[in-house]
Amino acid sequence: MSTETEKNDKSYNFMINGWRIIAFVSFLIFPSFLSLCAGSQPSEAVIEAKKTMERADPFMGDWQGGWELDNQADSGSLVSQVIALGKGQYRAVLSNEFDTRREPIALLNGRRDGESVKFEGKTFLSDQGLELEIQAVIKEDEFSGKFKGDEFGSFGMSKVIRLSPKLGARPPEGAVVLFNGKNFNEWKHPNKKEGEDKVKWELVDGAMRVKPGTGSIITKKQFGDVKLHIEFRTPFMPDKRSQGRGNSGVYLQGRYEVQILDSYGLEGLDNECGGIYKVDRPQVNMCAPPTQWQNYDITFRAPRFDSAGKIISNPTLTVFHNGVKVHNKTEARGPTTASLGGKVSEPGPIYLQDHGNPVEFRNIWLVEL
Repeated sequence: MSTETEKNDKSYNFMINGWRIIAFVSFLIFPSFLSLCAGSQPSEAVIEAKKTMERADPFMGDWQGGWELDNQADSGSLVSQVIALGKGQYRAVLSNEFDTRREPIALLNGRRDGESVKFEGKTFLSDQGLELEIQAVIKEDEFSGKFKGDEFGSFGMSKVIRLSPKLGARPPEGAVVLFNGKNFNEWKHPNKKEGEDKVKWELVDGAMRVKPGTGSIITKKQFGDVKLHIEFRTPFMPDKRSQGRGNSGVYLQGRYEVQILDSYGLEGLDNECGGIYKVDRPQVNMCAPPTQWQNYDITFRAPRFDSAGKIISNPTLTVFHNGVKVHNKTEARGPTTASLGGKVSEPGPIYLQDHGNPVEFRNIWLVEL
């Protein structure tokens, strides 16, 4: 995103070799989950995601299971998002369910120990008045632990990969295909002379990858009202923090940015993934782990003006992140940080930002409205 440096380092199902795979699906605003039938074969996308995640870090990602008291008097669901922080350090965010604005149950700090990661932490469950100490370990595809204090019990979770149901969505008839994985014919670098504006980003396995330092890119065509589909993947940068971690952005009309950032497991602020930059935070943080493909479907309505040129309605953005609505006609009162500028009454390009990180994009198309 923006060119400014920001301080925001807050705390921070198929079965394949012990990995369960489920998919994001949404009903209205809040997501529920579609478990794939037992005996089904994993898709190529699932296999790719699993392999890519394992190469980057075998512990990072989503875990799902449950907890139980030692006396078996009570039990419940439990999930965790494990964030890799570099140098063998990890953070586990424990909750009752994925993709919620509720406060997490606990934040556990972990350190790698050979082929395992050991976690520990304390938490106070204010709604129940319980203070607990937690010790846990990830080992051999299992995240297990015990808690003690005002209650005594244990928990266990398995690794899950949750893929957006919108990945690979095909452009409908009449759509404008902006990137088909083969070339940069629809793109250029802005503010350069014709002939000197050829895109210097990289083509890698059907995707475009930001080549840091070469500059942002824009579409050659200008657009007004659109429905945009775009898929992206943030790189694995465990030693980085905040705005230095998988940063880019997609701008509508070159002026209004939906942030791209590795903010997996974080709070979900207006300068994090899914946020309309410094305008509004997403209704829920749907950011996937780094290295995993994810997508936006954005409906943009340009500002409207009367016959005298006076603005009568500001632009709005409705954003689905990984199939879940995170903005509903959110109003932008003006261009966001690092926009291309220009007259807001005129159409503008789709703009993808070079913010110094090798973020990847694929399957980009739009429908003019």
